[in-house]
Amino acid sequence: MREKLQGIEARYERLEKELSDPAVIADQERFQQAARAHAELGELVATFREAREIRRQIEETRPLLHDHDPDLRSLAEEELPALEQQREALEHRLRVLLLPRDPADEKDVIMEIRAGTGGEEAALFAGDLLRMYMRYAERMGWKTEILSANETGIGGFKEIILSIRGKGAYSRLKYEGGPHRVQRIPETESGGRIHTSAATVAVLPEVEDVEVHIHPDDLEVDTFRASSAGGQNVQKNETAVRITHRPTRIVVSCQDERSQLQNREKAMRMLRARLYERMQQEQSAEVSSARRAQVASGDRSDKIRTYNFPQNRLTDHRIGRTVINRLEAILDGDIDDIIEELRRADEAARLSGEEGLTGAKRLVAAGA
Repeated sequence: MREKLQGIEARYERLEKELSDPAVIADQERFQQAARAHAELGELVATFREAREIRRQIEETRPLLHDHDPDLRSLAEEELPALEQQREALEHRLRVLLLPRDPADEKDVIMEIRAGTGGEEAALFAGDLLRMYMRYAERMGWKTEILSANETGIGGFKEIILSIRGKGAYSRLKYEGGPHRVQRIPETESGGRIHTSAATVAVLPEVEDVEVHIHPDDLEVDTFRASSAGGQNVQKNETAVRITHRPTRIVVSCQDERSQLQNREKAMRMLRARLYERMQQEQSAEVSSARRAQVASGDRSDKIRTYNFPQNRLTDHRIGRTVINRLEAILDGDIDDIIEELRRADEAARLSGEEGLTGAKRLVAAGA
C-alpha cells in the first residue's frame, strides 16, 4: 500500500507543477483537467503525509522507552499509545480512500417512489416517503423538483418521480434504494387492525446529455391531454408527453407542467437517467442489475427497512439497526445518522472484500 501511495503522491506533485506552468494555464481544458485531478487526490495525499509524520514520531519516541532519564521514559509511555492510535486511524482512512470511488457519487439524483402491496395504504405510505426525502433534502440544503406524479384520490401516490439536486446527493441517497415496509393502523381502518404495506424506492444518478448519447430517430414521442388524479381532463391541449426509447423499450412520461416543452424536457431527464443506469449495468460484471436489486418485488415480505408505528420503531434490516421512539422525526427527514451508518457498513464490507450495500442488496431479515 505504501508504494502505491508514494506513486500517488508523486503524481500529485507533478500536477502541482503543471498548475503553475504558464503553458498549462493558457490551455483552459488541460488546466481544468489537472485541477480536477489535483483536487481528487488532495485528501488522500494529505492523509498519507500525516500518517508518515505520525510514523516518524513513533520511531523517534520508541527508543525513549529505554532512556536513562525517567522523565523522558514517562513522557514516551504517555505519548506512544496516542500516537499508535492515530496511526491506526489514519491507516484505516487511507484504506478507505483507496477503495474504488463510485463515479456517480457527486451526481444529482432522480428518485422513483412507487406504491407496492397494500392498496390505498401503500399509496399513502409512498406519500410519506416522498415527504421524508423532501424534508431530508431541505435539511441538506439540496433542491427538489417533482418530475412526475400519479396521485390517488385521498392524497397518496401510485408513483412519483423526484429530482434532488445538491452536492453529494447520490453519495448519500444511494443507500435508500429498495423496498420499504410500513406497519400501522390505516385511517380508513375502523376495526383498529394493523396493516402491513410496502412501497419501493429506486435511486438513479442524474446525467447530462454528453454522458448518454440519444439519437433523435430512436425516440417515439406521443402527446396527450394531462389529467387530474380523478382521471378528468383538466386541459384541452395535449401538453402531456410520453417518450419511448425504441432500442431499449424504456418508456417515460410527464404531465405535470402546463407546457408541452417543459414536460418533454423533464421526460428526457428521466430517460437519460434510466439509459445511464442501463449502460452502467451492461458495463458491470455484477450478476443482478442495480435497479432490480433496489426495487425487488414490492411485496410485504421483501424489505430493506420497516417503519413500525404501533411500537414507534424503525428497523434497517441490512445492518440490523433498530431505532426506538424517533419514527416521527425520521419521517420528518431526520435520517442522516441512519444513512451515515449505512455508509460505514458499506465501507467496511468493501474493505473486507465483500459486496457493498449498493450492489445486490443483502437483506438479512427473516423472510427477505
